[in-house]
Amino acid sequence: MARGHSEPSADLSPAGAAQAERPLKLACRNVWKLFGPNGKAFMQAHNGAPSADALTAGGMVGAVRDFNIEVRQGETFIIMGLSGSGKSTIVRCMSRLIEPTWGTVEFEGRNLLEASVNELIELRRHRMGMVFQHFALLPHLTVVENVAFPLAIQGIDLKTREARAREMIDLVGLSGREMFYPRELSGGQQQRVGIARSIATNPEIWFLDEPFSALDPLIRREMQDELMRLQSLLHKTIIFITHDFDEAIRLADRIAIMKDGEIVQVGTSEELVNHPATDYVAEFTRDVPRAKVTSARTIMRPAGKAKRAGQVGAGDIVASFSSAIVAAGKPFSVTGDNGAVIGEVTPDAVIDLLAGVGGNGARP
Repeated sequence: MARGHSEPSADLSPAGAAQAERPLKLACRNVWKLFGPNGKAFMQAHNGAPSADALTAGGMVGAVRDFNIEVRQGETFIIMGLSGSGKSTIVRCMSRLIEPTWGTVEFEGRNLLEASVNELIELRRHRMGMVFQHFALLPHLTVVENVAFPLAIQGIDLKTREARAREMIDLVGLSGREMFYPRELSGGQQQRVGIARSIATNPEIWFLDEPFSALDPLIRREMQDELMRLQSLLHKTIIFITHDFDEAIRLADRIAIMKDGEIVQVGTSEELVNHPATDYVAEFTRDVPRAKVTSARTIMRPAGKAKRAGQVGAGDIVASFSSAIVAAGKPFSVTGDNGAVIGEVTPDAVIDLLAGVGGNGARP
């Protein structure tokens, strides 16, 4: 996976290795979305790689520029950036709600830009789910009717689709509200209906464009918890758009940060915070406490002979055990996936991390 236009660094962790073994679900290769006259002819004239000066001279606005990602099956991949960075545009290009000007969007190895209108309709009906910031519930339909609506579009009979809708309503915790109308629900409940509707067709890939940004902070956190619970049950491939780094930390397997239509860096939250590729990424992640994203594996040392006071997994986040290890005043063992001790973490190492010692250069 590229960081901007540079070669990726190898992820040698067990989690990274396991992820690399998953089948490739979706890939964007050299995707551009230009707004301006004769975009495709312009791209052809510049061999698919126009410079910023060429865009300006040609009267083009590069909403998405040379976008390249690979998303594995079952992965939660988050795309984030400030308003206007191109993140919502690219997620619509992925499903061809917006036509890319250049490049390829591959779903299970097939270029979606070559799919016919009818093929796209079938893909969206049966294999893709979408949830957007605005709930877009049909106000004249009840909860069960809203959730069943995409199944009705598929031509599924009333009894079957209502049974499936009720299963999804129960799954998102809205049992008992099947006959309510959207106006009778809170914002969080409406978003749950939107989520239930989007998974009623059992999609293989799930596009979520800032689905929680309109919610109050407490409800937003509840919905994040709900999404994590659903993902633990359903194991969907998720493309999630947000501008909130805290939200990304909670939900993502990997994160892509965008700026001015381009990917600046792709990595885990730990990689982005501790090893920012650019000053922009360092500034973007500057206020994230490193203990919230750094794993025990990162700060461990070879295990000594002294007695240790506790045990943590190599992938455990430091914030989850920092209080305990500081209170104990002694090292904790670090164990790998097989339970064997692979190192130890010391209280001093945790205290240094909490204090920002040895940071990424963006911290005091």
